[in-house]
Amino acid sequence: MSDLAKDAWRKYLIQLQAHPLRTKAITAGVLTGCSDAIAQKISGVKRIQFRRLLLLMLYGFAYGGPFGHFFHKLMDTIFKGKKGNSTVAKKVLLEQLTSSPWNNFLFMSYYGLVVEGRPWKLVKQKVGKDYPTIQLTAWKFWPIVGWVNYQYVPLQFRVLFSSFVASCWSIFLNLKARSPAIKNA
Repeated sequence: MSDLAKDAWRKYLIQLQAHPLRTKAITAGVLTGCSDAIAQKISGVKRIQFRRLLLLMLYGFAYGGPFGHFFHKLMDTIFKGKKGNSTVAKKVLLEQLTSSPWNNFLFMSYYGLVVEGRPWKLVKQKVGKDYPTIQLTAWKFWPIVGWVNYQYVPLQFRVLFSSFVASCWSIFLNLKARSPAIKNA
């Protein structure tokens, strides 16, 4: 690792220790923005739509990072002192039955209402049509991520790890959440 990368990582860790919520929120916002830029390029957009990018960064900053921060602290409190495969399995199951459905629904709703500016009636139709497929796909993908996160990643790095993986997931969600009329814009 280069000296520049080592120094940046050291400074990041200092910020994570001193200001965990703020650092996780900023990290989630930046990673959400990066994943949206990638999703836009994959979808064939000629010029990056900065309004969309900023609105998605806001979502990561205001919701994604803070939600992850408090959710992982809550999970650590619920399962305080408990370790082992059984506990990890319970954490993954709880996460998949609570935050996974909620987060996917919220993202799709936010995307339709705020990012695309569509009325609730159209967003509701889109969510009703696509949500089951997205959630079933999530249940095939995220339990593995959750297992790795709870089994091997220290608490202070769980949001960072999840945010990196969520960047890839967000590309998928971005491409699925877009309305047909918007896709060719």
